[in-house]
Amino acid sequence: WLARPGYIRYMIREVTSVFIAIFLVVLLVQIHQVAQGPDAYAAMLGRLRSPGWIVFNVVALVFALYHTVTWFKLTGVVQVVRLGDRKVPPGLVVAGTFVAWGVVSLFILYWLLGRS
Repeated sequence: WLARPGYIRYMIREVTSVFIAIFLVVLLVQIHQVAQGPDAYAAMLGRLRSPGWIVFNVVALVFALYHTVTWFKLTGVVQVVRLGDRKVPPGLVVAGTFVAWGVVSLFILYWLLGRS
């Protein structure tokens, strides 16, 4: 698989899942700490402010973006959209996923900035 660039990208995409899984486990632990009370949650936040965890979160974000982009690029092949008896071109399906991602992201950003 090292001789074929497509396989290398596939393996990188699969490795990104490990980082996402670790991130989600940490998130679940963080939620559990919230249930334990303010002191437990503050201690957890203190641990997550260490440089190692900050670097991990940046790497996990980059991997999540890579995973998302590669998955969205596959939608044109995996998801066949029909309008009547015609197929929507795969490029339009892929473009639609990216547009939807952008719209949802902008809505979330607007919502978050409006609350502060």
